[in-house]
Amino acid sequence: MIELQDILETNRMIKEQNLDVRTITMGISLRDCADPDTGNFCRNIYEKITRQAEKLVQVGEDIEAEYGVPIINKRISVTPVAIAAEACRTDSYVAVAEALDRAANAVGVNFIGGFSALVHKGFTKGDLVLIDSIPEALARTERVCSSVNLASTSTGINMDCVARMGEIIKRTAELTKDRDAIGCAKLVVFANAVEDNPFMAGAFHGVGEAEVCINVGVSGPGVVMRAIEQVRGADLGVVAETVKKTAFKITRVGQLVAQEASRRLNVPFGIVDLSLAPTPAIGDSVAAILEEMGLESAGAPGTTAALALLNDAVKKGGLMASSHVGGLSGAFIPVSEDAGMIAAVERGALSLEKLEAMTCVCSVGLDMIAVPGDTSAATISAIIADEAAIGMINNKTTAVRLIPVPGKTVGDSVVFGGLLGHAPIMGVNRFRPDDFIARGGRIPAPIRSLTN
Repeated sequence: MIELQDILETNRMIKEQNLDVRTITMGISLRDCADPDTGNFCRNIYEKITRQAEKLVQVGEDIEAEYGVPIINKRISVTPVAIAAEACRTDSYVAVAEALDRAANAVGVNFIGGFSALVHKGFTKGDLVLIDSIPEALARTERVCSSVNLASTSTGINMDCVARMGEIIKRTAELTKDRDAIGCAKLVVFANAVEDNPFMAGAFHGVGEAEVCINVGVSGPGVVMRAIEQVRGADLGVVAETVKKTAFKITRVGQLVAQEASRRLNVPFGIVDLSLAPTPAIGDSVAAILEEMGLESAGAPGTTAALALLNDAVKKGGLMASSHVGGLSGAFIPVSEDAGMIAAVERGALSLEKLEAMTCVCSVGLDMIAVPGDTSAATISAIIADEAAIGMINNKTTAVRLIPVPGKTVGDSVVFGGLLGHAPIMGVNRFRPDDFIARGGRIPAPIRSLTN
């Protein structure tokens, strides 16, 4: 039974503590759009997306108005284009990306994810066409997001793709250098990618999903921080319990919105992703939560342990609040999108190496990190390989979203605006991994993959 106190508490979370539903994401299968003629395929996907998502934005706005819950983004994810477009007789999928962009614009969503390939064990023709199309596709579109899954616990790491993605990221940065390499902010490289992620830039509609579904991502770093403030001085067991109870309340809000959107759109409800996704707004920071636990700064010794506690407690609380928790569901640490992380980098407390250690215990990985523009493709590939290894060995989703900004170096910063925030340029280890990356091949799956 919902009591008055619960309603008042939720209102406080929304008005004072930055609680919001970060995104309603509609997943749409494009498998029935296949056609050997690229023009026909593009027309098919435009028609299907605009038909299925015609009312998505309006329904989101109606729910927001009726329940008073801010819904920041309305988005779409689609079947990985490398799969959906493979029948097309073409050597480029840029036209497909442009069709996705037109469809996203027509229905009013801010991002559409799924310009993606799943190559954790090897490439098909469509995968290679997709990957080679990424730089131009992201340079010529506004709303399209891209991802490549190149490793998994069950298959190992596709090092040929790792090497290729370093070059793709560099090329994407070059083609969007007039906008501080913004194309790279729409490109994620994964290990163990999930099929129901509602968050961009890594969302795609997996092949195991329904024809259409609704996935919702909630967020509440500010709510969690205020809750921890109330138990200042208590031991860490009390802190964990407090976070768990708070995550339960946050997730219930997401569950309500997801069910309402599902009912009004007549589309199956998929999952609630309960990730703590920060924003550049003051008081909406994962780093601030860690500092409230007692760290002088995010990045100080103890940061990884504090983040592990936070991530685990969030998951436990969310699982009790919804029977359909999925996506990534943890604590995000995107540098440019978290005011506390930005401050930690600027004061010298947080390095790339410390961020890598933190990714062992949270969602998702090295996210929205700007690095010097002269960082080599091989070095970017090696960073991807390191993060993929963490995901593979620990059977968790990890990702890399690096932005090598042409003309920028350590001490500079870039401004992306909106939820993407601004990023200080972080230093990168200058010792070279070129010969290691040039070996190629596949790093074998770990022993824990043999679970049959």
